[in-house]
Amino acid sequence: MLRTTLLLSFSALFCVISFGQYQVGHTTITFADPSRTGGFGSGGGTGRQIQTEIYYPASAAGDNVTASAGSFPVIVFGHGFAMAWDAYADIWEHYVPLGYIMAFPRTEGSLIPSPSHSEFGLDLAFVEQLMHAENISSSSILYQHVDVNAAIMGHSMGGGATILAAQNNTNIKTIVGLAPAETTPSAISAAPLVSVPAVIYSGSSDGVTPPADNHVPIYDGLASSCKTFVSIIGGAHCYFANSNFNCDFGESTSSTGISITRTQQQTTTFASLDLWFDYILKGNAASLNGFLNQLSSTPTSEITYQTTCASSAGLNEMVVTSEVVYPNPANTHVVIPIPLDAEYTLIDAQGRVLANTHFTGEIDVKELGKGIYFIYSEGHNFSFVKE
Repeated sequence: MLRTTLLLSFSALFCVISFGQYQVGHTTITFADPSRTGGFGSGGGTGRQIQTEIYYPASAAGDNVTASAGSFPVIVFGHGFAMAWDAYADIWEHYVPLGYIMAFPRTEGSLIPSPSHSEFGLDLAFVEQLMHAENISSSSILYQHVDVNAAIMGHSMGGGATILAAQNNTNIKTIVGLAPAETTPSAISAAPLVSVPAVIYSGSSDGVTPPADNHVPIYDGLASSCKTFVSIIGGAHCYFANSNFNCDFGESTSSTGISITRTQQQTTTFASLDLWFDYILKGNAASLNGFLNQLSSTPTSEITYQTTCASSAGLNEMVVTSEVVYPNPANTHVVIPIPLDAEYTLIDAQGRVLANTHFTGEIDVKELGKGIYFIYSEGHNFSFVKE
């Protein structure tokens, strides 16, 4: 009876994850980073212009439609070299109906001049932070719909830039690399500075970014206490995306031994990644076991994998929660529900660490400028607005 109940529970979980309940809404926002120049977009402002295509859960599909009720985690996605954001419709058409907001910065997409990997990494991190500001902007279509939990994900060049974006960055809850490429500056060298949970997906027949030179050393270098590497047997470099001329042409000249279809590779990826996101971004603890079970039950003719997440020790510590801060908005101080003398880190919307100290009963915010701020303490996260 217990076995039947457990099977039914996992079946119900699978059905919830596999079949989305939302339509796909779309809007374009050009974020401006005043500390940098260049970029891509038509915002008309000063600083670096980061035009970003955003797809979000809605009750009806279309541009600038009303968002569905609720608050949704954010996944910021970095495109591959010489690939536009629209090559990844397979990604947003899958995850938005499941209750995620996806943001695709359009910067660093040119062939000449060659893209700046470092700037792209900064763009991914900056957009992740600014998406939270949309939650408190009453003029935004995403007002009160952006959850505090966020991930950075990328393919190829965007996968390498994801590593650059995540170095020394604990604002995000996870990173996901799809065939991540070595970059300049080096994603391999940056990997030891990444401590958040991570998943790396690799096609075993990828000749564009050969796994041994790119995906494997990036994974090996990650400092994450919970990280997973999934090799899709016979998988390609470009098959994580939809068909794209530039990528497919490059793969036709470099990859050999591809033995599965694009649909098969994407289906295999989503089968475990859905459960990972449900666990890490939505706090469903049962989905971590589902993630590990999915990997272990998939035939070795389809995937091989390694993970450091198998131990049950500390699993509950990884469940992300967003808790009460008061007063919020704040003017002079805030109080958070953590023990006295507990260590906390205060971070602004640009990802800068403003304080790393111990809690004395309240946090003085009088000197902070207006905006959104984040506090992290012992596996918990908080956000508040300074008036």
